[in-house]
Amino acid sequence: MLNNKVKKPLEKISSVVSTVYAPQKEWAYSHHPSITYFKDRFYAVWSNGMENEDDLGQRVLIAESFDGQIWENIRPLITPQMFGDSEKVVTATGFHIFKDTLATYYSVYNYTEKALGGKKTRPRSDDCSHENSDWGYVLTTDGKNWSEPKSLGIGIMVNHGPFKTKSGRLIAAGHLTYPYTDDPRGISGYCRTGIYGHALDNLGGEDDSNILDIAKFNGWDTRLLCEGSVYETDDGVLHMLLRSGSFCLWETKSLDNGETWGEPRPTEFIDDGSKFHAGRLNDGRFYVVNNPVPWSHRIPLCIYLSEDGENFDKGYILRDEPYEQRIEGFGKDGVYGYPHTFIKDGFMYIIYSKHKENIEVTKIKVSDL
Repeated sequence: MLNNKVKKPLEKISSVVSTVYAPQKEWAYSHHPSITYFKDRFYAVWSNGMENEDDLGQRVLIAESFDGQIWENIRPLITPQMFGDSEKVVTATGFHIFKDTLATYYSVYNYTEKALGGKKTRPRSDDCSHENSDWGYVLTTDGKNWSEPKSLGIGIMVNHGPFKTKSGRLIAAGHLTYPYTDDPRGISGYCRTGIYGHALDNLGGEDDSNILDIAKFNGWDTRLLCEGSVYETDDGVLHMLLRSGSFCLWETKSLDNGETWGEPRPTEFIDDGSKFHAGRLNDGRFYVVNNPVPWSHRIPLCIYLSEDGENFDKGYILRDEPYEQRIEGFGKDGVYGYPHTFIKDGFMYIIYSKHKENIEVTKIKVSDL
């Protein structure tokens, strides 16, 4: 069974840390970051709210860097106003590069009037009452000029940019929905699939963000499943790992290149119950970056490595320094949250939120792993 049972205690790996964004007073919620490299510079995007997690008016910020360490030109990229509604919530959902074009993805939604209860701030007890949900993208060929947002016509929350399989198919990991396309640009032809079963038909709508009710409807032995990340083993099997409410990652597999997915099962990969990121090194080893200690407030942040994609028996601590939240806000728990990774020129860059207010990047040598 898939696990992160290491052969020896984790040691801290040598790294270089840089701050992408550190709010001083306003726009103090930052989360859901991604990082990539396009035409001679790094780009980072993340969700950015005035005060609270996923509140009305949330936007997407972008920053750039020549070396992945000194970040500049921080600016709004996608705002609610672009959709004609200042109360929409916009979330950053990753990147995809095809030839000379960079796509940056977003998810956008409103809260239902019933959930808001006449208030102009998000419901405190429920972050799943979404409506008018959509997944879309903006494009650039130079990093300066961007297209207007364009809908992909699927009402889901996506967690990382599309994953490219060996066949060239692109698969987007949502909560319980994993749309795929054979358009190499990643901007059309997505087919809806996943593990939701008949839950969405019975619960109404197509948004897979109602994770608590979907898990209950399907009878899964966990409070929730969501926020997937996928990798492919040499036998062509796609492994979609999932955040769960049971302090371990769950897994669903696809044997047909992402067209259908098997029943999700718990693994022995211990996790704090947070979003994570999986990938593969150039030498063939697989990795998962996550928060592996239950009840730890998302500290430390670690990386685990595997030769076979099942036994992640080697690992390192990436970050374990304490950090105190500086600016108040609802839902800003967790020290090192929602990592995303990118590898270039022998270095891995890990971007994450820090108490959901700062955005930070840790840089490590792949040869040190």
